[in-house]
Amino acid sequence: MKFVVFKKETLLFFLALGTVIASISAWLMLKAGDTTVFNQKADKNIREIHMVTGEFKTKMKDGKEIEAYRWDPGTILIEKGEKVRLIISGINGEEHPFYIEGTAIKGKVKKGEDTIVPLEFKKEGTYRLICEIHSDRVHNGPMIAYIVVD
Repeated sequence: MKFVVFKKETLLFFLALGTVIASISAWLMLKAGDTTVFNQKADKNIREIHMVTGEFKTKMKDGKEIEAYRWDPGTILIEKGEKVRLIISGINGEEHPFYIEGTAIKGKVKKGEDTIVPLEFKKEGTYRLICEIHSDRVHNGPMIAYIVVD
């Protein structure tokens, strides 16, 4: 049996491609009116969006491990003035302190716990949800999600 070996750049390309495909899928589900609620009582006036912390990890030929952390989905869409409850489940990584750029919203997601972030934006635009620990490639990131407000 012959194994195919990929270069680091190829793996990162496929990682980025997968992130784009996941984001497009999330966008399509949201546009279709996805309001699924898992094990929680839904408030009819507040839409719930579920997000998780994810990790991609691989071992290189030289034995070095590389990893990257991501929010999943990587992009969420909400309407200006819409009340949303963002529920972030900590799956990978012990903790992810975060902030939403351009707002006063800050918090921390811990492994095995849900962090609930109430959202309501008065201004259209794209807001970045940034993990302070994984903010760039040097720190296994960037772990950034995009909140698009229309």
